[in-house]
Amino acid sequence: EVQLVESGGGLVQPGGSLRLSCAVSGFSISFVAMSWVRQAPGKGPEWVSGINSGGGSIYYADSVKGRFTISRDNAKKTVYLQMNSLQPEDTAVYSCGIGWGIPKNRGQGTQVTVSS
Repeated sequence: EVQLVESGGGLVQPGGSLRLSCAVSGFSISFVAMSWVRQAPGKGPEWVSGINSGGGSIYYADSVKGRFTISRDNAKKTVYLQMNSLQPEDTAVYSCGIGWGIPKNRGQGTQVTVSS
């Protein structure tokens, strides 16, 4: 069974940073793209970032470009999202999935709350 478990969320002040992790089990991610998606209260899921299998092709939503960095460690079957200069509008549940765009199969997510 494929499982994706996100961690690293929390409460942070505006301007702060968090590093999210997405650990995958039951599946080798070495040959697949991975994506991060977020969903704010009352809104639909929003694609945040994607990375190809080798890490050489990376894409970001305009809303996070220059502030967020996606990376991956295939040996550890883990994908990361470094988030800097966080703003209140970044508040959401962040989840990861296998593939590009907004994958249907995602983890439960980790809550990120940006507030003073």
